[in-house]
Amino acid sequence: MEWNFATAEELAAALRAGEVTSAELTDEAIARIERDDKEINAICVPDFDRARAAARGADQARARGEDGPLLGIPVTVKESYDIAGLPTNWGMPPHRDYLPAEDAVQVSRLKAAGAVVLGKTNVPLGLQDVQTSNPIYGTTNNPWDHGRTSGGSSGGSAAALASGFGVLSIGSDLAGSLRTPAHFCGVYAHKPTLGLAANRGMVPPSAPALPVDLDLAVVGPMARTARDLTLLLDVMAGPDPLTLGVAYDLTLPPARHERLCDFRVLVLEEHPFIPTGSAVRAGVNRVADALADGGARVERHSPLLPDLAEAALLYTQLLFSSSVARFPVEGYEQLRTRAAGLSADDRTLDAARLRAMVFSHRDWMEADNRRELHRHGWRQLFAEFDAVVCPITPTPAFPHDHHPDPRERRIDIDGVEYPYLDQLVWAGLPTMPGLPATAIPAGRSPEGLPVGVQLIGPMFEDRTPLRLAELLERKIGGFQAPK
Repeated sequence: MEWNFATAEELAAALRAGEVTSAELTDEAIARIERDDKEINAICVPDFDRARAAARGADQARARGEDGPLLGIPVTVKESYDIAGLPTNWGMPPHRDYLPAEDAVQVSRLKAAGAVVLGKTNVPLGLQDVQTSNPIYGTTNNPWDHGRTSGGSSGGSAAALASGFGVLSIGSDLAGSLRTPAHFCGVYAHKPTLGLAANRGMVPPSAPALPVDLDLAVVGPMARTARDLTLLLDVMAGPDPLTLGVAYDLTLPPARHERLCDFRVLVLEEHPFIPTGSAVRAGVNRVADALADGGARVERHSPLLPDLAEAALLYTQLLFSSSVARFPVEGYEQLRTRAAGLSADDRTLDAARLRAMVFSHRDWMEADNRRELHRHGWRQLFAEFDAVVCPITPTPAFPHDHHPDPRERRIDIDGVEYPYLDQLVWAGLPTMPGLPATAIPAGRSPEGLPVGVQLIGPMFEDRTPLRLAELLERKIGGFQAPK
């Protein structure tokens, strides 16, 4: 049997039944990578010798009667996670040879669960793009169309999953970095509630791996099925043992409902800052129709929904105010001069990004206070709804565009060009208040490209959008391997 596109659940069952060994699964995955990754360029740091040793160890552990949620299952890890003995450089040439001394906490959790780590997946330079390309490892191509991006910044992980290079992967998400690659490559991803999964060791190269509380950014799972996402989230979730883990254990509440007909869902397809392309709109409506057909209560409007325009502005302010923290003084002063020259009437997101880069602490506190009002608005909305369905980006995967200045790039939406970075508004919708969001496949574009949507859930009720994702997978189908 060809195991590379089996689910993690199927592999676990086969391993327990003795139908296959971890050594066999690992050799098969490595053979596929060696055969196909020259075209995709998803695995930037292979670790095949240690993977084979780990697989042999997993088989020996199983022979002793041991088990684990991922025992013997081949997985990949985003390059930005520290793995002892492997380079972690985030694609930045000055850090090309940086070798961390210990594993990131999530890598440790993978290994403790028995996973076999095949290697690391490619990322954009500094993790700062909706595409995956850097001067060290080059460009990762979309498995469906090599002339298009796989997304970013977890684009290597999404491309690896779509290509059969391991059954699970772990990534991170600040500006859609889990969800956008999943949408572009036709796989699943889950952005957990802010703070749900410890992030220590997912840190820029040479910086100390401290247990800090990040704003906006999370680490999370990627898979080819919704149930596999849940399996991996259960491995990843929980506080850092150096801080909150000293005092607290995690108990996630169960999904609000088990049946599709019991869900109350708000469907969104329009955003005040950017149009939704026809292919993505069709994906949203396909999901909405499946929900209605399954008996769910589906609404298109609600007065409880926080203002989308202000939400996009707040997300832009919080995201870009942190992006210049390590800028040299000269560069920062140039930004201040440019921001001072903006017209007071300029209310574009481009202007908001520039103003945010030179925020004072007072400015940031004001934005943070308004975020809390939005969080309260979401609590009120989720008293009436169980989930929100909306786009992840306005389009399917777009052609590679590596212009060095993102401000000069454009995104084509049904023949009309818009500022490249404006496409982040949908990804930012759940990120700004820290809500969980699950990316699911929702069909194909007329060109045959994958199209995904996101299911946003209530804070710390991650199992609710994950369960809805599983029910929708049964209803409309899920991952399909690229032809």
